[in-house]
Amino acid sequence: MSHKVAIILKPSGDQQYMNTVSHVVTWFNNKKISYSFLEKEKNRISDSVSDFKGRYITKDSLSDQDLILTLGGDGTLIGTCRKVFGNTPILGVNYGKLGFITEFSGHEMFDILDKYIKSEIETKEIQMFHITVERNGKKVFEKRFINDAVFSKNNIARMFELAVESNNKVLFNVAGDGLIISSPLGSTAYSLAAGGPIVHPDVKGLTLTPICPHGLTHRPLIIPDDQSVQVQLLDKHKDVCLTIDGQVTFDVIPEDKIIISKEENDKVHFVVNPNKDYFLTLKEKFFLSKRAH
Repeated sequence: MSHKVAIILKPSGDQQYMNTVSHVVTWFNNKKISYSFLEKEKNRISDSVSDFKGRYITKDSLSDQDLILTLGGDGTLIGTCRKVFGNTPILGVNYGKLGFITEFSGHEMFDILDKYIKSEIETKEIQMFHITVERNGKKVFEKRFINDAVFSKNNIARMFELAVESNNKVLFNVAGDGLIISSPLGSTAYSLAAGGPIVHPDVKGLTLTPICPHGLTHRPLIIPDDQSVQVQLLDKHKDVCLTIDGQVTFDVIPEDKIIISKEENDKVHFVVNPNKDYFLTLKEKFFLSKRAH
């Protein structure tokens, strides 16, 4: 069976990291497996990898691969998820700091790649969510996200107010520093830091976590993920930022209608680490403050 593997690198890495990339390339060469990098990595690869026998592809070709291997932290994996459609499995190897959702460590990488060649891997589905911004009846912004969508201020020391509805029913108006709408996977990211709950990845819900709300009654709220969420800025200030997965930003204005929803069939597929337990990972990464170096 032939294999096509796309290797995704983190945005920056020291010489030790690039040496690891070189070892990965050598492994694929020895196994005679077709591999590729994104076109933007040409200079990095040519400077650090002497025995390169792969090819370069655009991000639009990622979904045509048989496997996507991410060599980075959670951010590298999250950014890759937004670019992948269909059933191509994603194998996340942690070369970042926290590495909470990346399933494998560096020393486990070649073992799981061997299992991939033997068709012995297992995968799990992770729901993607959609966010659109409509302005004067026209769609001006659209993205998918896997972790969260965050409304925050651009100017310091200035509150703003948001109106939040679900399936066209009023949930609340909240004034403060912003609002986080997170998936279960994203519940351990910004939402957790803002006082939101830890939500198991198998829960089908969306968490709405106010950021420093100016009131005593606004608490994090979990709603079913088959309900759409509509958000609108009530203030006249035009300095509120919408951030997707901590990586993509868009400035919203009072005329905008922001809609968060899911499409049941839009999921990504993670290669599962059979030796990784969710609750043990919580303990190691958060309660014991264990980080990769």
